[in-house]
Amino acid sequence: MQRRQFLLALSGIAAACATRSFAGTTSGNDKVTIMQFTDNGKALGRATLVKVSKDAEWRRVLSPLAYQVTREQGTERAFSQPGYDRHDPGLYRCVCCGNALFDARTKFDSGTGWPSFWQPIAAENVREKTDYLFGMTRTEVQCALCDAHLGHVFNDGPKPTGLRYCMNTVALRFVPA
Repeated sequence: MQRRQFLLALSGIAAACATRSFAGTTSGNDKVTIMQFTDNGKALGRATLVKVSKDAEWRRVLSPLAYQVTREQGTERAFSQPGYDRHDPGLYRCVCCGNALFDARTKFDSGTGWPSFWQPIAAENVREKTDYLFGMTRTEVQCALCDAHLGHVFNDGPKPTGLRYCMNTVALRFVPA
């Protein structure tokens, strides 16, 4: 099964859109539908929210590296950030807006030096976008709620999805269970 088909089946979306965005947008691009979660990973249901955009505040509250990675599509050096190899139970949220992104139960050691997951906590909470930076074609992963750059997804992960969501540590905020 292809990645797109698998994620669409997981989220219950009947039709794929051409941009590979799994976030359900409403009128215009100012609103998005995501699945909300408690800090212990319990689904609260879908909610349609206004997209988060607060550049001046992000410059103040994020570290320079987190800002560069999430807002300017940067990448931290492999093995450079504490927590890339964390295996405690918990939830990973977007460092910019707090959107739930990954459950620690889907995390695995990819040996790459970045946190890797085989699926997001909810397909509609992330968005995939073709990335042509550096002369390569890759699939960028963004937070659906605030468009933060999180990392990339590759087709070399473990079962059951075969995917490796290779995320930047500084783009995620870990909430222990």
